[in-house]
Amino acid sequence: MTDATPSMDGADAVLPFQLDRLDVRGRVARLDTAIDTILTQHDYPTPISGLLAEATLLTVLIGQTMKLRHRFSLQARGQGVVTLLATDYFAPETEDAPARVRAYAGYDEAAFEGSGLEGIALLGGGVMGVTIDQGGGRQPYQGITPLSGASLAECMEIYFAQSEQIATRFAVASAFASEPGKEPGWRAGGIVIQHLPKASPLMPGGQDAPSGADNLMNADDVAAMGETVDDWTTAATKLATVEAHELLGPHVAPDRLLLRLFHEDAPRVYAPQPVEFGCTCDAAGLRSLLSGYAKETLAEMAEDGHITADCQFCGSHFSFAVDDLATETP
Repeated sequence: MTDATPSMDGADAVLPFQLDRLDVRGRVARLDTAIDTILTQHDYPTPISGLLAEATLLTVLIGQTMKLRHRFSLQARGQGVVTLLATDYFAPETEDAPARVRAYAGYDEAAFEGSGLEGIALLGGGVMGVTIDQGGGRQPYQGITPLSGASLAECMEIYFAQSEQIATRFAVASAFASEPGKEPGWRAGGIVIQHLPKASPLMPGGQDAPSGADNLMNADDVAAMGETVDDWTTAATKLATVEAHELLGPHVAPDRLLLRLFHEDAPRVYAPQPVEFGCTCDAAGLRSLLSGYAKETLAEMAEDGHITADCQFCGSHFSFAVDDLATETP
Protein backbone atom coordinates (compact mmCIF):
# COMPACT_ATOMS: atom_id res chain seq x y z
CA MET A 1 0.00 0.00 0.00
CA THR A 2 1.49 3.31 -1.08
CA ASP A 3 -0.20 5.53 1.47
CA ALA A 4 0.01 5.72 5.27
CA THR A 5 -3.72 6.35 5.70
CA PRO A 6 -5.01 4.42 8.76
CA SER A 7 -6.83 1.16 8.03
CA MET A 8 -10.61 1.37 7.69
CA ASP A 9 -12.40 -1.12 9.93
CA GLY A 10 -14.98 -1.86 7.25
CA ALA A 11 -18.23 -0.69 8.85
CA ASP A 12 -20.32 2.07 7.21
CA ALA A 13 -17.61 3.82 5.21
CA VAL A 14 -16.22 4.31 1.70
CA LEU A 15 -12.50 3.97 0.97
CA PRO A 16 -11.27 5.74 -2.21
CA PHE A 17 -8.22 4.29 -3.95
CA GLN A 18 -6.25 4.32 -7.16
CA LEU A 19 -4.00 1.80 -8.88
CA ASP A 20 -0.96 3.81 -9.88
CA ARG A 21 0.38 1.28 -12.40
CA LEU A 22 -2.92 0.80 -14.21
CA ASP A 23 -4.41 4.31 -14.36
CA VAL A 24 -7.48 2.98 -12.54
CA ARG A 25 -9.38 4.64 -9.72
CA GLY A 26 -12.02 3.15 -7.46
CA ARG A 27 -13.84 2.93 -4.15
CA VAL A 28 -14.52 0.17 -1.63
CA ALA A 29 -17.72 0.50 0.40
CA ARG A 30 -19.05 -1.36 3.40
CA LEU A 31 -22.51 -0.73 4.86
CA ASP A 32 -23.49 -2.30 8.17
CA THR A 33 -25.72 -0.31 10.55
CA ALA A 34 -26.78 2.06 7.76
CA ILE A 35 -28.11 -0.63 5.42
CA ASP A 36 -29.67 -2.62 8.26
CA THR A 37 -31.56 0.48 9.38
CA ILE A 38 -32.82 1.17 5.86
CA LEU A 39 -34.05 -2.36 5.26
CA THR A 40 -35.43 -3.44 8.62
CA GLN A 41 -37.55 -0.33 9.26
CA HIS A 42 -39.72 -1.35 6.28
CA ASP A 43 -39.62 -5.13 6.80
CA TYR A 44 -39.18 -5.87 3.08
CA PRO A 45 -39.21 -9.47 1.82
CA THR A 46 -35.65 -10.81 1.51
CA PRO A 47 -35.38 -10.62 -2.32
CA ILE A 48 -36.59 -7.00 -2.33
CA SER A 49 -34.21 -6.15 0.51
CA GLY A 50 -31.37 -7.61 -1.54
CA LEU A 51 -32.30 -5.54 -4.60
CA LEU A 52 -32.61 -2.33 -2.58
CA ALA A 53 -29.29 -3.08 -0.84
CA GLU A 54 -27.64 -3.32 -4.26
CA ALA A 55 -29.16 0.01 -5.35
CA THR A 56 -28.07 1.67 -2.09
CA LEU A 57 -24.54 0.35 -2.39
CA LEU A 58 -24.24 1.57 -5.99
CA THR A 59 -25.46 5.00 -4.87
CA VAL A 60 -22.80 5.19 -2.14
CA LEU A 61 -20.01 3.97 -4.43
CA ILE A 62 -20.87 6.61 -7.04
CA GLY A 63 -21.97 9.40 -4.69
CA GLN A 64 -18.70 9.45 -2.76
CA THR A 65 -17.08 11.28 -5.68
CA MET A 66 -19.43 14.26 -5.16
CA LYS A 67 -18.15 17.51 -3.68
CA LEU A 68 -19.39 18.93 -0.37
CA ARG A 69 -23.09 19.78 -0.06
CA HIS A 70 -24.02 17.83 -3.17
CA ARG A 71 -26.60 15.07 -3.54
CA PHE A 72 -26.53 12.02 -5.80
CA SER A 73 -29.79 10.14 -6.41
CA LEU A 74 -30.56 6.91 -8.18
CA GLN A 75 -34.07 5.82 -9.17
CA ALA A 76 -35.28 2.72 -10.96
CA ARG A 77 -38.86 2.61 -12.19
CA GLY A 78 -39.99 -0.90 -12.94
CA GLN A 79 -42.88 -2.54 -14.74
CA GLY A 80 -43.00 -5.66 -12.59
CA VAL A 81 -43.24 -6.58 -8.90
CA VAL A 82 -41.01 -3.69 -7.86
CA THR A 83 -42.29 -0.41 -9.23
CA LEU A 84 -39.78 1.97 -7.63
CA LEU A 85 -36.31 2.00 -6.11
CA ALA A 86 -35.28 5.41 -4.80
CA THR A 87 -31.94 6.15 -3.13
CA ASP A 88 -30.16 9.35 -2.09
CA TYR A 89 -26.55 10.00 -1.06
CA PHE A 90 -25.99 13.30 0.74
CA ALA A 91 -22.36 14.36 0.75
CA PRO A 92 -20.98 15.58 4.10
CA GLU A 93 -21.66 19.23 4.83
CA THR A 94 -18.31 19.70 6.56
CA GLU A 95 -14.94 18.00 6.20
CA ASP A 96 -15.30 15.94 9.38
CA ALA A 97 -19.01 15.02 9.01
CA PRO A 98 -20.35 11.67 7.75
CA ALA A 99 -22.16 11.31 4.47
CA ARG A 100 -25.82 10.29 4.72
CA VAL A 101 -27.75 7.72 2.73
CA ARG A 102 -31.41 6.77 2.52
CA ALA A 103 -33.39 4.38 0.32
CA TYR A 104 -36.92 3.13 -0.34
CA ALA A 105 -38.57 0.40 -2.43
CA GLY A 106 -42.15 0.41 -3.68
CA TYR A 107 -43.60 -2.94 -4.70
CA ASP A 108 -46.81 -4.85 -5.36
CA GLU A 109 -47.21 -7.18 -2.39
CA ALA A 110 -49.80 -9.39 -4.08
CA ALA A 111 -47.69 -9.74 -7.23
CA PHE A 112 -44.62 -10.66 -5.19
CA GLU A 113 -46.27 -13.59 -3.43
CA GLY A 114 -45.31 -16.79 -5.20
CA SER A 115 -43.45 -14.99 -7.99
CA GLY A 116 -40.11 -16.58 -7.15
CA LEU A 117 -38.33 -13.58 -8.68
CA GLU A 118 -35.03 -12.15 -7.48
CA GLY A 119 -32.64 -9.37 -8.42
CA ILE A 120 -33.30 -7.12 -11.38
CA ALA A 121 -36.03 -9.50 -12.60
CA LEU A 122 -38.25 -8.05 -9.85
CA LEU A 123 -38.35 -4.78 -11.81
CA GLY A 124 -39.57 -6.47 -14.98
CA GLY A 125 -38.04 -3.89 -17.31
CA GLY A 126 -38.18 -0.13 -17.12
CA VAL A 127 -35.63 2.63 -16.74
CA MET A 128 -32.97 3.77 -14.31
CA GLY A 129 -32.23 7.44 -13.76
CA VAL A 130 -29.49 9.34 -11.95
CA THR A 131 -29.63 12.89 -10.62
CA ILE A 132 -26.69 15.03 -9.53
CA ASP A 133 -27.90 17.98 -7.48
CA GLN A 134 -25.04 20.44 -7.09
CA GLY A 135 -26.98 22.71 -4.75
CA GLY A 136 -26.78 26.47 -4.68
CA GLY A 137 -29.81 26.83 -6.95
CA ARG A 138 -27.98 25.28 -9.90
CA GLN A 139 -29.87 23.09 -12.37
CA PRO A 140 -29.51 19.40 -11.45
CA TYR A 141 -27.95 17.04 -13.99
CA GLN A 142 -30.14 14.08 -14.92
CA GLY A 143 -29.35 10.98 -16.94
CA ILE A 144 -31.38 7.91 -17.84
CA THR A 145 -30.68 4.41 -19.10
CA PRO A 146 -32.85 1.34 -19.76
CA LEU A 147 -32.84 -1.45 -17.21
CA SER A 148 -30.55 -3.73 -19.22
CA GLY A 149 -28.22 -6.49 -18.16
CA ALA A 150 -28.27 -9.13 -15.46
CA SER A 151 -28.13 -6.77 -12.46
CA LEU A 152 -28.45 -3.16 -11.37
CA ALA A 153 -24.65 -3.05 -11.24
CA GLU A 154 -24.40 -4.08 -14.89
CA CYS A 155 -27.05 -1.50 -15.75
CA MET A 156 -24.91 1.21 -14.13
CA GLU A 157 -21.86 -0.01 -16.03
CA ILE A 158 -23.81 0.45 -19.25
CA TYR A 159 -24.87 3.92 -18.13
CA PHE A 160 -21.27 5.02 -17.57
CA ALA A 161 -20.20 3.51 -20.91
CA GLN A 162 -23.03 5.11 -22.89
CA SER A 163 -23.38 8.49 -21.19
CA GLU A 164 -19.96 9.24 -19.72
CA GLN A 165 -17.65 7.00 -21.80
CA ILE A 166 -15.99 5.79 -18.61
CA ALA A 167 -15.15 2.10 -18.36
CA THR A 168 -16.69 1.03 -15.05
CA ARG A 169 -16.97 -2.34 -13.29
CA PHE A 170 -18.74 -3.15 -10.02
CA ALA A 171 -18.52 -6.09 -7.67
CA VAL A 172 -21.28 -5.98 -5.05
CA ALA A 173 -22.81 -8.30 -2.46
CA SER A 174 -25.37 -8.17 0.34
CA ALA A 175 -26.61 -10.67 2.92
CA PHE A 176 -28.56 -11.03 6.12
CA ALA A 177 -25.76 -12.29 8.31
CA SER A 178 -24.78 -12.83 11.92
CA GLU A 179 -21.58 -12.70 13.92
CA PRO A 180 -20.85 -14.37 17.25
CA GLY A 181 -22.13 -12.21 20.08
CA LYS A 182 -24.10 -9.90 17.80
CA GLU A 183 -27.69 -9.69 16.61
CA PRO A 184 -28.15 -10.78 12.96
CA GLY A 185 -28.57 -7.97 10.46
CA TRP A 186 -28.07 -6.85 6.90
CA ARG A 187 -24.61 -6.11 5.51
CA ALA A 188 -23.58 -4.89 2.07
CA GLY A 189 -20.21 -4.36 0.45
CA GLY A 190 -18.77 -3.59 -2.93
CA ILE A 191 -15.96 -2.28 -5.09
CA VAL A 192 -16.08 -0.08 -8.17
CA ILE A 193 -13.17 0.47 -10.56
CA GLN A 194 -13.08 3.08 -13.33
CA HIS A 195 -10.61 3.57 -16.17
CA LEU A 196 -10.15 6.78 -18.14
CA PRO A 197 -8.28 6.00 -21.36
CA LYS A 198 -7.89 8.46 -24.22
CA ALA A 199 -10.99 7.85 -26.30
CA SER A 200 -11.25 7.27 -30.02
CA PRO A 201 -14.31 7.99 -32.17
CA LEU A 202 -14.09 4.49 -33.61
CA MET A 203 -15.52 1.31 -32.14
CA PRO A 204 -12.85 -1.20 -31.02
CA GLY A 205 -11.53 -3.62 -33.59
CA GLY A 206 -13.49 -1.98 -36.37
CA GLN A 207 -16.75 -3.47 -35.08
CA ASP A 208 -19.94 -1.85 -36.31
CA ALA A 209 -22.01 -1.99 -33.12
CA PRO A 210 -21.63 -2.07 -29.33
CA SER A 211 -21.29 -5.47 -27.71
CA GLY A 212 -23.32 -4.88 -24.54
CA ALA A 213 -26.86 -5.91 -23.64
CA ASP A 214 -29.63 -4.46 -25.83
CA ASN A 215 -27.02 -3.26 -28.34
CA LEU A 216 -25.58 -0.76 -25.85
CA MET A 217 -21.93 -0.01 -25.14
CA ASN A 218 -20.37 -1.71 -22.13
CA ALA A 219 -17.20 -1.08 -20.12
CA ASP A 220 -15.02 -3.25 -22.34
CA ASP A 221 -16.14 -1.34 -25.44
CA VAL A 222 -15.12 1.96 -23.85
CA ALA A 223 -11.78 0.64 -22.57
CA ALA A 224 -10.94 -0.74 -26.00
CA MET A 225 -11.37 2.73 -27.52
CA GLY A 226 -8.25 3.93 -25.70
CA GLU A 227 -4.56 3.13 -25.81
CA THR A 228 -4.32 1.28 -22.48
CA VAL A 229 -6.94 -1.43 -22.81
CA ASP A 230 -4.55 -3.98 -21.29
CA ASP A 231 -4.58 -1.98 -18.02
CA TRP A 232 -8.36 -2.20 -17.89
CA THR A 233 -8.37 -5.92 -18.70
CA THR A 234 -5.86 -6.56 -15.93
CA ALA A 235 -7.85 -4.64 -13.30
CA ALA A 236 -11.22 -6.10 -14.34
CA THR A 237 -9.84 -9.66 -14.36
CA LYS A 238 -8.47 -9.29 -10.86
CA LEU A 239 -11.69 -7.73 -9.58
CA ALA A 240 -13.60 -10.74 -10.92
CA THR A 241 -11.79 -12.98 -8.42
CA VAL A 242 -13.30 -11.23 -5.38
CA GLU A 243 -15.65 -13.33 -3.25
CA ALA A 244 -18.82 -12.25 -1.49
CA HIS A 245 -17.48 -12.82 2.01
CA GLU A 246 -14.51 -10.54 1.21
CA LEU A 247 -16.84 -7.77 0.06
CA LEU A 248 -19.11 -8.08 3.08
CA GLY A 249 -16.43 -8.35 5.77
CA PRO A 250 -15.91 -7.74 8.59
CA HIS A 251 -12.91 -10.07 8.87
CA VAL A 252 -11.14 -8.72 5.77
CA ALA A 253 -10.60 -4.97 6.04
CA PRO A 254 -11.04 -3.02 2.79
CA ASP A 255 -7.38 -1.99 2.51
CA ARG A 256 -6.31 -5.60 3.07
CA LEU A 257 -8.74 -6.66 0.35
CA LEU A 258 -7.19 -4.17 -2.07
CA LEU A 259 -3.78 -5.64 -1.35
CA ARG A 260 -5.11 -9.14 -1.99
CA LEU A 261 -6.58 -8.12 -5.33
CA PHE A 262 -4.13 -5.53 -6.63
CA HIS A 263 -0.83 -5.88 -4.73
CA GLU A 264 1.14 -5.82 -8.00
CA ASP A 265 -0.51 -2.61 -9.21
CA ALA A 266 0.61 -0.11 -6.53
CA PRO A 267 -2.72 0.51 -4.79
CA ARG A 268 -2.90 3.91 -3.12
CA VAL A 269 -5.64 4.56 -0.56
CA TYR A 270 -7.06 7.84 0.71
CA ALA A 271 -8.97 8.83 3.83
CA PRO A 272 -12.17 6.81 4.29
CA GLN A 273 -15.52 8.61 4.26
CA PRO A 274 -17.94 7.53 7.05
CA VAL A 275 -21.56 6.92 5.99
CA GLU A 276 -24.70 6.80 8.10
CA PHE A 277 -28.45 6.56 7.55
CA GLY A 278 -29.98 10.01 7.32
CA CYS A 279 -33.20 11.58 6.08
CA THR A 280 -34.03 15.15 5.11
CA CYS A 281 -37.74 15.10 5.96
CA ASP A 282 -38.55 18.08 8.15
CA ALA A 283 -41.77 19.10 9.90
CA ALA A 284 -40.98 22.82 9.69
CA GLY A 285 -40.22 22.62 5.98
CA LEU A 286 -43.40 20.68 5.24
CA ARG A 287 -45.46 23.10 7.31
CA SER A 288 -43.96 26.02 5.38
CA LEU A 289 -44.76 24.31 2.06
CA LEU A 290 -48.37 23.60 3.00
CA SER A 291 -48.86 27.11 4.36
CA GLY A 292 -48.31 28.42 0.85
CA TYR A 293 -51.63 26.91 -0.33
CA ALA A 294 -54.95 28.70 -0.20
CA LYS A 295 -57.33 27.80 2.64
CA GLU A 296 -59.80 26.22 0.22
CA THR A 297 -57.07 23.98 -1.23
CA LEU A 298 -55.95 22.94 2.23
CA ALA A 299 -59.54 22.02 3.10
CA GLU A 300 -59.75 19.77 0.02
CA MET A 301 -56.52 18.02 1.00
CA ALA A 302 -57.58 17.46 4.60
CA GLU A 303 -59.35 14.61 6.34
CA ASP A 304 -61.12 15.34 9.64
CA GLY A 305 -59.54 18.77 9.62
CA HIS A 306 -55.97 17.51 9.38
CA ILE A 307 -53.44 16.98 6.60
CA THR A 308 -51.16 14.01 7.19
CA ALA A 309 -47.99 12.89 5.45
CA ASP A 310 -45.63 9.96 5.87
CA CYS A 311 -41.97 9.87 4.85
CA GLN A 312 -41.36 6.79 2.73
CA PHE A 313 -37.66 6.79 3.57
CA CYS A 314 -37.66 6.96 7.38
CA GLY A 315 -41.30 6.31 8.30
CA SER A 316 -41.84 9.66 10.06
CA HIS A 317 -45.51 10.66 10.38
CA PHE A 318 -46.62 14.30 10.20
CA SER A 319 -50.03 15.78 10.98
CA PHE A 320 -51.07 19.41 10.60
CA ALA A 321 -54.37 21.06 11.55
CA VAL A 322 -55.79 22.93 8.56
CA ASP A 323 -56.91 25.82 10.78
CA ASP A 324 -53.32 26.29 11.99
CA LEU A 325 -51.93 26.19 8.46
CA ALA A 326 -54.56 28.57 7.14
CA THR A 327 -53.65 31.19 9.72
CA GLU A 328 -50.05 31.09 8.47
CA THR A 329 -50.98 31.46 4.80
CA PRO A 330 -49.94 34.89 3.41
